[in-house]
Amino acid sequence: MSAPKKGDLSSSEKELFEVITRGNVQEASRLLGCKDVRVNCLDEYGMTPLMHAAYKGKADMCKLLLQHGADVNCNEHEHGYTALMFAGLSGNTEIAWMMLDAGAETDVVNSVGRTAAQMAAFVGQHDCVTVINNFFSRARLDYYTKPQGLEKEPKLPPKLAGPLHKIIMSTNLNPVKMVLLVQENPLLAEVEALDKCRRVMELISEKCIKQQDMNEVLAMKMHYISCVLGKCASFLKDREDKLEGLIKSLLKGRDSDGFPVFQEKFIRECIRKFPYCDATLLQQLVRSIAPVEIGNDPTAMSVLTQAITGQVGFMDAEFCTTCGEKGAEKRCSICKMVIYCNPTCQKMHWFTHKKVCKKLQEQREKQEAESAKLRMKQSSESKAVTEATESMEQLSVETNSDVTSSNAAAETSDATSIPDAEN
Repeated sequence: MSAPKKGDLSSSEKELFEVITRGNVQEASRLLGCKDVRVNCLDEYGMTPLMHAAYKGKADMCKLLLQHGADVNCNEHEHGYTALMFAGLSGNTEIAWMMLDAGAETDVVNSVGRTAAQMAAFVGQHDCVTVINNFFSRARLDYYTKPQGLEKEPKLPPKLAGPLHKIIMSTNLNPVKMVLLVQENPLLAEVEALDKCRRVMELISEKCIKQQDMNEVLAMKMHYISCVLGKCASFLKDREDKLEGLIKSLLKGRDSDGFPVFQEKFIRECIRKFPYCDATLLQQLVRSIAPVEIGNDPTAMSVLTQAITGQVGFMDAEFCTTCGEKGAEKRCSICKMVIYCNPTCQKMHWFTHKKVCKKLQEQREKQEAESAKLRMKQSSESKAVTEATESMEQLSVETNSDVTSSNAAAETSDATSIPDAEN
């Protein structure tokens, strides 16, 4: 079949684009089986069916098209957009991940010089930015599950690749969340397994720095993960309570305000230990964190997360106080000042939160009372201004009325004094 040209579509291909818009996967599957349908056909703008499906946010349709051999890196669009760029514009993180897993290139730029991550950031789809910036293919990790050169055994046992890849792909860098991911998988929660995973993370970090297209962001993330895994291993060696002790240490807050001092110091230490001192990212992190007194904003966690994931601001979402998961909605019923993603996280945090819960409740009630007083004061002032304005308007009306009467009287007087016209 001839190479696709823009706008050169068979009737079945035109129908395929319509079916994609409607989201009818079954009908699309039938059309893709027709001989006159090319999976990479181009509409008049140079968009492929996969680009359309990605832009429309049709995840099932994207999966079907990829299964039929859709070219994830097709760059025939009139403005140089790719399927990954359209996925970023749609805001669908599942589709963005799907494109990346299928081999989408992240450094391709469109006609205005923007990458897929930059396009997603431009339209405010920061979750997609996070997915793109944090993607690490399973194939790259699987390399370490096979003996290389004279090695008799691989650096990473194949059974550990899955759970380790899950940690790598996590966009939540909160150390508590990472420890929970280790804890939930028995294969990982062993000292020997953690040591091997930690070593692989260090090797990947080194490779990211030394490769031709240096990736400092990914290198820092891999280094940070290796630090967390190393801390897990040290706790498993020294303690009988497994990883519960590490979680409690990370969550324990100081008595005055509940701020997790150990967690802050741990993250700062992870950053300080990054072995590539000349890295621009390291210098930026140090400049942002070093002048800040522990307990003040910005925290090391917020600075590191913004640098690695690309999330900006943290203004439009709530994060779990325990594990840092985005979208937390449950609040402590007493103080209503701390947020959790589920009752499990609340129970986990209660041992330290209970020390400051009442104090936070009093602070909230005091703030609410002050706000109520301020609203009442503003309301009174507004009412006074309104009454003053109305009085001024009334006075203006009365004054105008007096002036009008005076003018009318003057006009009458003038009229009687006019002499008769002479013949």
